[in-house]
Amino acid sequence: MDALELIRLDDLELAVRVWHPEAPRTLVAWHGLARHGGDFATLARRLGPEWRLIAPDTPGRGLSSWSPRPPHDYRYARYAELAVALLDHFDLECVPWVGTSMGGLLGMRLAAEPATAARIERLVLNDIGPELEPAGLAEIATYFGRPHRFAHFSALEAELRDHYAGFGLESDAAWREMALGSARRLPDGSWSFHFDPRIAEQFANDPPRDLWADWRALSCPLMVIRGADSPLLSRHAVARMADAQPSLVTLEAPGCGHAPMLDRPEQVEPLRAFLEQ
Repeated sequence: MDALELIRLDDLELAVRVWHPEAPRTLVAWHGLARHGGDFATLARRLGPEWRLIAPDTPGRGLSSWSPRPPHDYRYARYAELAVALLDHFDLECVPWVGTSMGGLLGMRLAAEPATAARIERLVLNDIGPELEPAGLAEIATYFGRPHRFAHFSALEAELRDHYAGFGLESDAAWREMALGSARRLPDGSWSFHFDPRIAEQFANDPPRDLWADWRALSCPLMVIRGADSPLLSRHAVARMADAQPSLVTLEAPGCGHAPMLDRPEQVEPLRAFLEQ
């Protein structure tokens, strides 16, 4: 990243990674459940100096605060408040939004709500939508709902390679970079992941929401990127999304599951074309 902004909201500090701070165009990119804004570093480099990319670390992840009140802070309504604070901090009245998994559902919520819909200029959902495969969703909730501890850094990296194989990273260097940004030393000298183990409580804290109603309410230009091997977003779901939003732009990413890393030219260039329409 080229800059780090810190935004306070009540007792939380939101760390925001920024690439190309002086660029003429701006894109907000929001990560998935247990990741952080650093995942968009390659996307920022590939988009180049024409685009300022703003990528926050959701509270409980990366460089942001861990919540003292997880039932209050680890839920979409709170993330939406933080998103509005971020947009206000950067004086962004209307901006394109790319969201991976959780970040996509957050962007969809903002773009569907009357109070915030005008803030989202166009929306890209990365391997997420209003209809998700129950087995894939249950696997995510189960995996992040249990503690992760590793005696050695190499074991943590091996676990990342296994669990995040769907990201489609292609080099040892990319996996090592991801491990370096994902590790946290525990007091006994062992290793764990960067995030607060309580972030998985989001699945219990958030009330049910009609995501199809949100999807049908969207009026901004829309794009969905699906990992070809995604266990979470099916081709059938994407087809139904297109039926409800006929102007939807779709892209399937070969060699990826949940979720494409947006780090390859064949993913970035269609995304750039959509953003620059």
